[in-house]
Amino acid sequence: MSSRDAIVFLFDVDNTLIDNDRFSADLADRLERDFGAEGRERYRAIDKEIRGQVGYADYLGALQRLRGKDSDPRFMGMSFFLLDYPFDERRFPGVLETVDHLRTLGRPVIMSDGDTVFQPRKIRRAGLWDAFRGDVLIYVHKEEMLDHMRATYPADHYVMVDDKPRILVAMKKLLGDKVTTVFVKQGHYAVESEFNGTPPDITVASVAELAALGREAFLAPA
Repeated sequence: MSSRDAIVFLFDVDNTLIDNDRFSADLADRLERDFGAEGRERYRAIDKEIRGQVGYADYLGALQRLRGKDSDPRFMGMSFFLLDYPFDERRFPGVLETVDHLRTLGRPVIMSDGDTVFQPRKIRRAGLWDAFRGDVLIYVHKEEMLDHMRATYPADHYVMVDDKPRILVAMKKLLGDKVTTVFVKQGHYAVESEFNGTPPDITVASVAELAALGREAFLAPA
């Protein structure tokens, strides 16, 4: 258990710190190159089915199911594509500088959804594991794991930085005044912008904008 911090900054990963939409487009292009449009669409259908079952993207699981009993060596190439993908090139500008700035105000922590293999690999490949000094939490549904998060990183106040309105609404309803919600308006989830009467405390176009904010902005947002 960590010592108590004044502020813990909780960061989503996909489309908040890294351009996951760009990765998804590159993955679709690679699938079509190796397996044609039919293979790409079959992977997409499998991915959608798995997400509905487990609640997160399981890229390696979808590839395994696409492969089935096929021994085609192109599947090994796809596994290398996934595991060696240059996520450091998909990190949004200013992310590392923002993490350094927020570390002067509190403790930055990654709080992401995902599987136990690919998501940690993605975070490390993006240079985020080191930037956050190993303060990384990966859950199936992070909004359901707040007790564990608070036990691991106790704080007087939390700041949740995410591109998904659904997550920010859930966090505000569960933590109330103990959390400041920051909506990063980028990526395909952000287009929805459905907050159901619970608007975010702070809205930014990118994480880099947070580097200009001081402690008071997060404790008493406009």
